[in-house]
Amino acid sequence: MSFKVLQDCKALLEMLENNGYVSKYKFSLESKFDDMVDWFLKEKLEITTRPIHAYASDNRKVSLLELCMVVKREGGHRRVTENNMWVVVAKDMGFDYHDGEFMRLMYAMYLDVLVYYYKFKSTQQKVVEKEIVEDVAEVRRSRSLDNQEGTSNHTGAEQDGEHYAFYAGNNWYRLNKLQKRKKFDFKQAKKAVNEANKSVMMHSRKNN
Repeated sequence: MSFKVLQDCKALLEMLENNGYVSKYKFSLESKFDDMVDWFLKEKLEITTRPIHAYASDNRKVSLLELCMVVKREGGHRRVTENNMWVVVAKDMGFDYHDGEFMRLMYAMYLDVLVYYYKFKSTQQKVVEKEIVEDVAEVRRSRSLDNQEGTSNHTGAEQDGEHYAFYAGNNWYRLNKLQKRKKFDFKQAKKAVNEANKSVMMHSRKNN
């Protein structure tokens, strides 16, 4: 698997929804996951100076795939942060409790925007699909009422041959609304990553 468009990232992240699949193919997935993160940072956030792989202060490699899966298992970035669970994340990954803050920063630097983008697109797709289903159902109800009132000129054979593909409605307002759906703001995402970078620098100075 290579990464050339955002859909490639979404495809790999969808694979990670299957925990059994991840456990079985973890070794090969780790390499692909790092490639995906590297591509996303460079191509979409225009960050070219961030090293892949990531290492802790004692030169231990941080598995970005494992970090992603552990945070996901604990309920996601927001829940982990609100419940002060980064120490738990660090311990689950084989690090010490005092590495919790470092894991939070690693997640912010490498994964936060990528995972947020994936959730954004997945939710957007579900909303679009739901609205399409509602539009198709509305059209069918309308046609059914017309048939009952005798206003339709279609024969039974013609009706049996009708199919609805993707967007079948005549409601142009709703179709226009789908086309104008809010897009992911990469500029805002890049700003958030830059803030994470500043936090990392401040954290490093305190330790020194």
